[in-house]
Amino acid sequence: MANLEIKHKENPKLQQNELSDGRLSLYLEYYLGRTQWVDEVSGKTKIKHDRKKEYLNLYIISNPKTPIERETNRKVLELAREIRSEKEQQLKAAKTGKRLAPTKKINFLDYYQSYLDNYTKADKRMIKASLERFKDFLKESYPIYQSNIKPEQLSKDMMAEFVEYLESKSYGEGALTFYKRFKKVIKYAVEHNVIPKNPCNGVICRVDENALKKDILSIDEMKKLLTTSYEGQNPEIKRAFTFTLYTGIRHCDIINLKYSNVDYANKLLSFEQTKTKGKSSGSWVNIPLNDGLLTLIGEKPAKDNYIFKLPSQSMCLRALKTWTNKAQINKNITWHSGRHSFAVNILNNGANIKTVASLLGHSGLKHTEKYTRAVDSLKEKAINSLPEIILYN
Repeated sequence: MANLEIKHKENPKLQQNELSDGRLSLYLEYYLGRTQWVDEVSGKTKIKHDRKKEYLNLYIISNPKTPIERETNRKVLELAREIRSEKEQQLKAAKTGKRLAPTKKINFLDYYQSYLDNYTKADKRMIKASLERFKDFLKESYPIYQSNIKPEQLSKDMMAEFVEYLESKSYGEGALTFYKRFKKVIKYAVEHNVIPKNPCNGVICRVDENALKKDILSIDEMKKLLTTSYEGQNPEIKRAFTFTLYTGIRHCDIINLKYSNVDYANKLLSFEQTKTKGKSSGSWVNIPLNDGLLTLIGEKPAKDNYIFKLPSQSMCLRALKTWTNKAQINKNITWHSGRHSFAVNILNNGANIKTVASLLGHSGLKHTEKYTRAVDSLKEKAINSLPEIILYN
């Protein structure tokens, strides 16, 4: 088990709690004093020590076996000790109005990395990407801070410049996506008193969330893609993306689909969306299955299993890029483009917006309306594609 080397007189103390998965959860234990009284029955003096715990949401591996695991433990423990020292100063200041001698300050980049190392939600890849964007921004705009920046050095002006940097470097909704993840870490740091004041307050990334930014495939492009094959192509990726094009299901849901989600008798697919699981009563989606979709799924096996056996998301994206290049489709097609293509194409073919919202698992029409705007844009492009009107007398 990892050794915290806790000093007896530290307040708060850095403690650890062993979890069932083999990790150690780190927390601070504050000693708030004691209460003393005389028991009326026994006449004996009794003492109660008052303590409270504050969990840091930082974890280390109980028995690290590799150099990477040991190095990760070292960084997390170093961060936890720095947080503990800062908390001790705050406690001292609250009691006496004085701070202890200055301690080693937290490097916000290390804090961000530790947050990432302990993050387990589905958008971890975007949390990591937002950290890389911030590092690139510092290297370009604030080289003095590119390897070490203190939390208190994050100013509102710097955040405004960071947003401008994201907007200049990112495609479509990318800037807003990265900024949202960055603010998530900032908020966490503020809540844990690592940053005294949120520097992102009032700094807005101005992106039209209701506009459809990703490229989509037309019906003709879908046909072109589906009739394109190449040597070494992963058939599972082709089958799964085809399923997305005809159902609008996100990649995070595709990878979790099991045969038990399919009602073969009633030709119905039912599943709970990963994105809204536990957050919305309407997180379950029901999609009718035609014969073509049932063929893609295949017959139900004797033992329940995943319908699509896919590699990592990054490998899926690389394979998709290769596939679209082979089909000579000059668009930036991602997995989410399949979802957008599904929505725009069925709207273009006359589907009702409420029906589309239901199929996509949207709780309201707000997020679905961007697809109707995309359809209007396609109609405008179709009109403008006609030859210029020239009248001769």
